Amino acid sequence: MKSIRIYLSILVVFGLLFTACNASKTAKGGAIGAGTGAVVGGVIGKAAGNTAAGAIIGAAVGGTAGALIGRHMDKQAAELQRDLENAKVERVGEGIKITFNSGILFATNSDALQSNAQTEIAQLATTLKKYEDTNILIEGHTDNTGTRDLNQRLSERRAESVANYLSSQGVSRNRMTTQGYAFDQPVADNSTAAGRQQNRRVEIAIFANEKMKKAAERGEL
Repeated sequence: MKSIRIYLSILVVFGLLFTACNASKTAKGGAIGAGTGAVVGGVIGKAAGNTAAGAIIGAAVGGTAGALIGRHMDKQAAELQRDLENAKVERVGEGIKITFNSGILFATNSDALQSNAQTEIAQLATTLKKYEDTNILIEGHTDNTGTRDLNQRLSERRAESVANYLSSQGVSRNRMTTQGYAFDQPVADNSTAAGRQQNRRVEIAIFANEKMKKAAERGEL
């Protein structure tokens, strides 16, 4: 069933790309506007069950410019993998996806960053400030213990907590978007303790902003 949803979503994506190309004859290298990219990312993300990865895919430029952005992201991802001891860092398309287990960041039912988590997020901020021409999506996810309303609010507050601490460390708040998904995007089986632990997480998507895309299109990245 998931494969069918993804296939249908790809068809929608092609339709959106066709519309975007017709709407802007000045588009270069397959680049699409930020608004269309967000829509595409949302469609792909929902179909694949991961909106962080979807946001990265939706923001992709492709072609030579995309390859330049990818190499730029390779360097940033290598630094993050070196410096973040308690996070999973993955290169996805033309961006980076970071996953923190919520147990590392927060106490149970809390949205206050623990002291060791503050050190980790501060290290993340150092790298984000070094590579300024990116957008940052921060998502909170919970397991299915408790009510939907409780988990929705908790996931939103946790995403905001990470964004606020990054901001306190000098990362521009204008670069960041936050979203909570409660238990709608599980990555493991919620019927087991181990699965629920994996589902309690914060995901961060890092992808090129318009300034970086234009620099890549000019071959100046």
